[in-house]
This record gives sequence, structure tokens and C-alpha cells, in this order.
Amino acid sequence: MRAIEFDSNNRFTVLVTRLLILFGVLFLWWLGTHQKWLSPFFFGDPLGVAVRIVDWFVTGSIYRHLYTTLVETMLAFVIGTVLGLACGLWLALSPFLATVFDPFIKAMNSMPRLIFAPIFALWFGLGIWSKVALGVTLVFFVVFFNVFQGVREVSPTVLSNTRMLGANSRQLLRHVYLPSATSWVFSSLHNAIGIAFVGNVVGEYLGSEKGVGYLILLAEGVFDINSVIAGILVLTVFALILDTAVSMVEDHLLRWRPVAGQTVATSA
Repeated sequence: MRAIEFDSNNRFTVLVTRLLILFGVLFLWWLGTHQKWLSPFFFGDPLGVAVRIVDWFVTGSIYRHLYTTLVETMLAFVIGTVLGLACGLWLALSPFLATVFDPFIKAMNSMPRLIFAPIFALWFGLGIWSKVALGVTLVFFVVFFNVFQGVREVSPTVLSNTRMLGANSRQLLRHVYLPSATSWVFSSLHNAIGIAFVGNVVGEYLGSEKGVGYLILLAEGVFDINSVIAGILVLTVFALILDTAVSMVEDHLLRWRPVAGQTVATSA
């Protein structure tokens, strides 16, 4: 009996369905504001939002803000990922140190890290590094716990067999621990992208002179809901673009994984 499979030819159908849902939501939004079921003052006007986005890109007024936010996000994402990967591997391979640092890590993870934004602004100023520092604190723990768990999930049987074949510690790290952690790492990176954006935008809210978060803050100050929604949509689109880039790298590096739905199950 064949297992349930997803036909790759249905990708076009999936795309069409997604577009129908998107345009359906936009139509309902437009209809609600056009018929005065929703107040445009509070919910914005979809046509006004579209005009604002086009105006930003045509005039180029958004580019310096977008560039600043993307640079902050990428720096926070990369630094937080590297630190989370290194610390996760280090503690996962050192049971004694993992036990020692366990309460400290749990305590730091339980802290509402967004409250550190004004502290980082005092330490690093109102430039990009205060936003990067906040983003790093958010990304780090997401990656750290996934790497730590991924290494801990390595099968003892696989480790025993690899050691019997004469593998040393470096070979175990390269051929056993890292491949095991990689899937967990990429699983966390999809969340880390969005979290990095959140950290940087919050930092821009609390003190900055440029960035999309700063642009949204200015719009809120004059009750320009169309610009607020436009800024949110721009951030969302670029977050999706970065997430797609992570997925492409993941597909390239994890080609060895079996593809779901390709296995054929048989029964007597």
C-alpha cells in the first residue's frame, strides 16, 4: 500500500490558493473600509497603504531606513547564530559544564530581554550596535537550545559504532555531532530571522534616527495609520525574503535528508 504523497505538480495549485487567500483578505479589508464597516482612521486604507509603499520606493525615501534595518538584522542574525552554535556545541559536549551553567542559562533566558534595549542604548549609543546587541540576545537563545538539543539527540548506537571504527573527537564532531545539530540549527534559523527583526525594530522605537522602526514611530506620532501599516508590510516582505534564503541554503546543505512522501510503504 502506497504512503500518502504530495504531488510536486500541485505546487502551482498551492501558489494559486495562497494568492487567492492573500487577495481575498485584501479585498475584505478594502470592502470593510470602503463600506465604512471599519474606520480607515484606525484600520487604514489598503489603496492608501499601497500608494504610500510605492511612493517610498519611487522617491527613494525608504532606502536608507530599510538599509539600516536590514544591516542591523543581518548582523544580529549572524552574530547570534554563531554564538549560539558555538556555545550550544561546547556545553552539549561537556556534560559537567552544562550542569554547572544550567541555572545561569535558564535565568538569562527567563529575563524579558526587550527591557535591555534602553541599557544597550546607554552602553552602545543610538547607532546600529545597540539594536544589534538586542537582536543578538534574542537570536542567541533560539539557536543555542536547538543546537544543544540536537547534539544531545545523537544516537548512542551511532556514537559507539563510529568510535569502534576508530573515529577521534574531531571526526566525531565533523561527521556525527554537526550533521545531527544542523537540522536543528536550520529549524531555529527560520524563527531567528523574525526575532532579529523584532529586536531591531523595538530598538529603533526606543531610540534611533533612522530605520523602518523609526519610520513607523514617526507615523504613529502623527496618527498616520497608512504609513504604519506600510512599514509593517515592508518589514514582513523582507523577513519572508530572508526566510526563503535560509530555506534555499538549508535545501542545499541538507540534500542528504530523505524527502517526505518519497518513501513507498508496503503492507502484506
